[in-house]
Amino acid sequence: MKKKIVLSIAISVLMLNYSCNNPVKQDADSAETTEQTATSGQSAVQDDVSAKNVVQVAIGSNDHTTLVAAVKAAELVDALSNAGPFTVFAPTNAGFDELPAGTVDDLLKPENKEKLQDILQYHVSIGVYQADAFQDGQSLGQANGGNIKITKKDGKIMVNGTATILASIPASNGIVHVIDKVLTQPK
Repeated sequence: MKKKIVLSIAISVLMLNYSCNNPVKQDADSAETTEQTATSGQSAVQDDVSAKNVVQVAIGSNDHTTLVAAVKAAELVDALSNAGPFTVFAPTNAGFDELPAGTVDDLLKPENKEKLQDILQYHVSIGVYQADAFQDGQSLGQANGGNIKITKKDGKIMVNGTATILASIPASNGIVHVIDKVLTQPK
């Protein structure tokens, strides 16, 4: 019995010594993926199984290419890919087209990144606000510190009295309310 215990301990020590001297090797693809995620942030995580986050919902929409370009230029992709929860009021391309000529092109310039971030953050509430739970006259605080006002008129839900919610799409980290105009802060 004593010999079996001594033999077991000796084998354990040899195995421990071997494993310490021969660390597990990572394959190149795994190391590259780990490094890429560490330097790229949450948006670099590849997951084709889970529900889409708010950024992925926008990327998957042909009606939101301008919004996606703006989110990328403002470097907000990683922030909006995180756990949230977020309620995003997402203007369509047609909504951006209603802005004065040259406005979007000017906002996409690197020197206007902070202004673009402020505008985009005005379209994001922290929390999940379902369309059917909105109350007429409700005020929501936005990520940039501003507030938006919800109104209900003729069965439509309006934001700041100008933008209409056209559709609502659930996401893994919140909800996206598609709106027909870009929101501007009251002056």
